[in-house]
Amino acid sequence: MELIDGNGIAAEIIAELKAEVAALSGRRPCLALVRVGEDPASVSYVRKKEQTAALIGIDGRVILPPVGTTQAQLEGLVDQLNLDPAVDGILVQSPLPKPLDEGAIFRRIAPSKDVDGLHPMNLGKIAQDDPSGFVSCTPAGVMELLARSHVPLAGRHVVVLGRSLLVGRPAALLALQKRSGANATVTICHSATADLPRYTRQADILIAAIGRPEFVTASMVTPGVVVIDVGINRVPDPSKKSGFRLVGDVHFASVAPLASKITPVPGGVGPMTVAMLMRNTVKARKQAREG
Repeated sequence: MELIDGNGIAAEIIAELKAEVAALSGRRPCLALVRVGEDPASVSYVRKKEQTAALIGIDGRVILPPVGTTQAQLEGLVDQLNLDPAVDGILVQSPLPKPLDEGAIFRRIAPSKDVDGLHPMNLGKIAQDDPSGFVSCTPAGVMELLARSHVPLAGRHVVVLGRSLLVGRPAALLALQKRSGANATVTICHSATADLPRYTRQADILIAAIGRPEFVTASMVTPGVVVIDVGINRVPDPSKKSGFRLVGDVHFASVAPLASKITPVPGGVGPMTVAMLMRNTVKARKQAREG
């Protein structure tokens, strides 16, 4: 069994982006990071994104609207950022406080600045094998992990466990694309799939993104499978100072001995999500300059 090192691969990408940004002429790429409220996880995520941007040479512009911001006010802020030629990418951190409508906000971001890859137009471009759009950062990170771990997809069976617009569906579309590094046969499973283990046992590559702690067990996989665990779940653990520990959607202890390659949690897909956000931002800067 080989452990796929998401931290190491993300560090490689960040070093590549740092060199790429240093070679750009004119202003530095700019990423607007919008966070509403004080959700502890959101605070941590935005701080990490700001720090990574600074490391690469991207201008991370953190914008903190007040907690009572209305839908109209937040949409107005997005409109301003859409029109600002000095801003290349916009990320509105999820979750937003209620009653703000996240979907409407994500759709408000101009597709050319949607570096989180959540606009319907960018999802549509994945379906059309159009590389000009922005791929949602987590599935983009999954594909990069597979490519840099030398896992061929062509002609192999990829089973995606989860159908979310954020991960499952774009991951399936990416693996299905007619291009180098893809060309897989893809099955999508979800909470309503009957006899789900029947499908997961057919997987050459299993992408688990169902949001259930340690859901995938040894009886659900075949020896030699490559496992990409997208899940990140908090489970109670009195032995930890925090009172919890992080686990994936895969029961690592039982599945890892059967896998040829597997990602850990933490340290697998998570670091890749931030790295791919930065790659999208640099791509947006280049496209804006060419446009």
